Amino acid sequence: MKRSVNIKYFLLIIFFVLNSFSVSTSVKDKSYGDVNTEETLNKDMPLEFYPEATTHKVNQRLDSLFNRFNKRHDFHGSVIIAQKGKVIFKNHYGYADFKKKSMIDDHSVFQLASVSKQFTAASILILYEDGKLDLDDQVIKFFPDFPYKEVTVRQLMNHTSGLPKYFWLAEHKWKKEHAPSNKEMMDMLSKHDVQRFFSPGANFDYSNTGYFVLASIVEKVTNKNFGDFVDDKIFTPLHMKNTFVYRYEMDSIKEGQLDGFRIYRRRWHAKIGGTVNDAIVGDKNVYSTTEDMFKWIEGLNSGKIISKKTLDLMYTRGETRYNRKVPYGFGFRIKEDENSKVVYHNGKWNGFSSSLMQYPDDELVVITLEHSNYNSMKTLNEKVKQIVDSSFDPSNN
Repeated sequence: MKRSVNIKYFLLIIFFVLNSFSVSTSVKDKSYGDVNTEETLNKDMPLEFYPEATTHKVNQRLDSLFNRFNKRHDFHGSVIIAQKGKVIFKNHYGYADFKKKSMIDDHSVFQLASVSKQFTAASILILYEDGKLDLDDQVIKFFPDFPYKEVTVRQLMNHTSGLPKYFWLAEHKWKKEHAPSNKEMMDMLSKHDVQRFFSPGANFDYSNTGYFVLASIVEKVTNKNFGDFVDDKIFTPLHMKNTFVYRYEMDSIKEGQLDGFRIYRRRWHAKIGGTVNDAIVGDKNVYSTTEDMFKWIEGLNSGKIISKKTLDLMYTRGETRYNRKVPYGFGFRIKEDENSKVVYHNGKWNGFSSSLMQYPDDELVVITLEHSNYNSMKTLNEKVKQIVDSSFDPSNN
């Protein structure tokens, strides 16, 4: 009898051990499954397009428009147009290399020029959310020798700092053979103390200097170069595989990286080389494709980079210290009236022209990148908007 009881206890212990192992295993499997789900969510998903049957008319009109601008106005670039997160139109026009007659394609990478500023602003806002800085911190907190002592991060972001143009310093005071880096230009600002345009916060004046200083703050706070930081925090998480920061004479040329051109004697295309200003980053020098830029704006707007609350700051017009609104948020120009709002930025540098237009009321995004010194991006954007408004209705899809 006692032996029978012992056997029962033994079997009962075995049952509990096996059951415990089963529960433990199922918890581990569940945890492993959660990781796989997260990985699935973070995968580089292909672009989602509207059905071809519903975009046929608008695509015909848009294709006709861009072909006309290619032939008549020397447009050589890429475009992507999307509404409500789905692509309406995507195409390339013209040459990547004018001598070889190779065509622009999905792998052609364009200099964004001033459209780069939105990545600088987003980097500052990432550090702001991480508690590494405050928007009303003065620049001297990070660079004690900075000569414009009252200037704040916020004023740099919305172009109310009044800082002088660093281009002038580089072109008139830089004596070395190589182009200056951000650190070297920050040292020059401190050394020469060029007169500012106005006292901090008094007015609005679009400033490349302000955005190179912001990128320098990112480098100082993180102890990383700016390109590595945006790659870690923005480009890689959003699977922007063809996007990078390029510093002239310091970084190697990447695959697909285009040169900028200008028309020479009305028919030839002359390549535009680098300048003394081209190793500075923050105000320019991000390279990308239209597809990557669409990933960027979708990721930014969906909360993958910064919170919705912080994004609202980015898309809100700044103010002077006299409470006058300025036409700029953080890294984006803002145009608004009682009926509509446009959040956008254009750029032009060394033969490249770039544009990222957001029409929030219509959930419409238009991204255009070009590299032959095209001069009518505003006109082109207006025509694109007119065609989409008159030829496409997303509610029917």
